[in-house]
Amino acid sequence: MASLGVNIDHIANVRQARGTVEPDPVPMALLAELGGADGITVHLREDRRHIQERDVKLLRETVQSRLNLEMAATPEMVSIALKYRPEMVTLVPERREELTTEGGLDVAGQITYLKNIVKQLDEENIPTSMFIDPLQKQIEACLETKATWIELHTGSYSESDFLKKPLELARLTEATAKARSLGLRVNAGHGLTYQNVEPVAAIPEIEELNIGHTIVARALAVGLKDAVSEMKQMVQNPRQERIF
Repeated sequence: MASLGVNIDHIANVRQARGTVEPDPVPMALLAELGGADGITVHLREDRRHIQERDVKLLRETVQSRLNLEMAATPEMVSIALKYRPEMVTLVPERREELTTEGGLDVAGQITYLKNIVKQLDEENIPTSMFIDPLQKQIEACLETKATWIELHTGSYSESDFLKKPLELARLTEATAKARSLGLRVNAGHGLTYQNVEPVAAIPEIEELNIGHTIVARALAVGLKDAVSEMKQMVQNPRQERIF
């Protein structure tokens, strides 16, 4: 049974669009937890387009579940992670021109560099997850960095059409099995919605799904607490067979 990490970046997007103080993602995180969120995820981008360092500081002080800090693999971000000490750091690729993260981190192409970051965080008892595409070479590279976790990028699955979805689901299932056979723990996320989440939630040994945009969108209609509660029910009680 997977747990649910709620990404609240899009709440901060609304705030930053007006350059004001509301909506504040910090109290919204409390509503997400009241709705059943098992963790809160934020991505502190280098350009600070949504989440701010102030948010990370206050969330660290107020989140009652666990805080997952997504960030680029840069010295500045490592310094911030060491300062605020989230329960987990997830290293993600980052390009200034992208609207959202477009793919997985190329761990295989920078093993030594990433291994050093993992070591710095591990020395402070902060586990590291690598956000990667479901590819064997990337999974094996994560093992070399000594990361504890991987987070499988579910974007290709989420964006695929009716005919290709079973293939993309099989890739995620096989990648999960491969990672677990190597001793890596597995999360997943990106682009998951109320319409497509159940098949992924039903994959054995995925421990957590990180979901944001669809929950915030649903919250406009029903409120954040209920939107999280609805998603939590689907994640923890997925239908084993589903027609896409």
